[in-house]
Amino acid sequence: MKSNNLSFVSPVWYRYTDIIAERGEGSFVYDEDGNAYLDFTTGIGVTNTGHCHPDVVRAVQEQAGKLLHGQANIVFHPPLLALVEELRSILPPKLDGIFFSNSGAEAVEGAVKLARVATGRPNVIVFQGSFHGRTVGTMSLTTSKTIYRAGYQPLMPGVFVAPYPYAYRYGWEPKVTSAWCLEELRHLFITQTAPQETAAILIEPVLGEGGYVVPPADFLQGIRQICDEHGILLIADEIQSGFGRTGQWFAFEHFEITPDILTLAKGLASGLPLSGVIARMDLMEKWTPGSHGGTYGGNAVACAAAAATIRVIRDQELLENAQARGGQFMSGLAQLQETYPVIGDLRGLGLMIGAEFTGTDGRPDKDTAKAVVHACLERRLLLLTCGPWDNTIRFIPPLVVTSEQIDQAIEVFEESLGEVTG
Repeated sequence: MKSNNLSFVSPVWYRYTDIIAERGEGSFVYDEDGNAYLDFTTGIGVTNTGHCHPDVVRAVQEQAGKLLHGQANIVFHPPLLALVEELRSILPPKLDGIFFSNSGAEAVEGAVKLARVATGRPNVIVFQGSFHGRTVGTMSLTTSKTIYRAGYQPLMPGVFVAPYPYAYRYGWEPKVTSAWCLEELRHLFITQTAPQETAAILIEPVLGEGGYVVPPADFLQGIRQICDEHGILLIADEIQSGFGRTGQWFAFEHFEITPDILTLAKGLASGLPLSGVIARMDLMEKWTPGSHGGTYGGNAVACAAAAATIRVIRDQELLENAQARGGQFMSGLAQLQETYPVIGDLRGLGLMIGAEFTGTDGRPDKDTAKAVVHACLERRLLLLTCGPWDNTIRFIPPLVVTSEQIDQAIEVFEESLGEVTG
């Protein structure tokens, strides 16, 4: 009966596995037969506190018995106010305006709307390799793969694309790549969108779907400077990189900058749908009341889960664990790279790590990367690929992952590499 029901699920959802996950606990998901899979996908960077963290589950259960939904235009509820307090404890003080929605795409849409109305300018600059969502607006901002855009033209106008400092792809030193990309961004202002018609620069501090690319610090610092020069708002999309994923609450902290607008989702509520647009309140006050909103934004149960998520990450020192386990993982992968040169590049921050596969001809090696992921799946380690060519294997374990589980993953990855590469 269950397999028959699957035939009614739209095939637009690309399938990575046929696992029917009955339950999850910590770093593992379990199928109907009780087989345990070490999950280094975390629902694509969502269950940062691990599957069914008991503190988050308890918060959800308690709130579900009190109030499931209180629409934000009509009533406030304690979980929303508690979440605001928790967010204020981890956000830069200047980011003091908070709006809740449901998905990452909704948050990005809201951020762009806010930037346009706050500046009175129409255009947005994004970066090559970006992923910001699949709605018409966010699809127009996404450049990580043509599959997200093909067949849906025409897209939203007013979007311009600048190069991201993907040093490995260009074959240059990081600082050289950064300087060139900043110069190309300035060139964009005199060839495609003038500063006075540019509302915002939208960037992922670490590329997600585009390949887990970490930019040099001077690149993001240079963008901050350019924005300040021209009165352009800097939007940081931290939907995949936020909430401890990189070993800091937010990836932008690694680069010693503060955005004007911040978008959040994924790891915010440990698996419940919740997202946010965070900005300076002086910007939020330029948003005409009623011109933006949503029925489910700030849902009571989701807010309770999110407040508990922040407490768990802070109180159980998961930022520190992400740093330590990330260092352990990178060290183990670097040793494998010495034996398997098909791993052309390793990069990442905290527990947001990418291993890019490159053939002997110097071209992206998607086939080997996919084969290794499949071999890991057979050994019950769940992984995903990313990047324009799908040749980068990304490792996104939960922040509660243990040293022993990292060792287990490295062992399985090594066995799979050996099997695939012969």
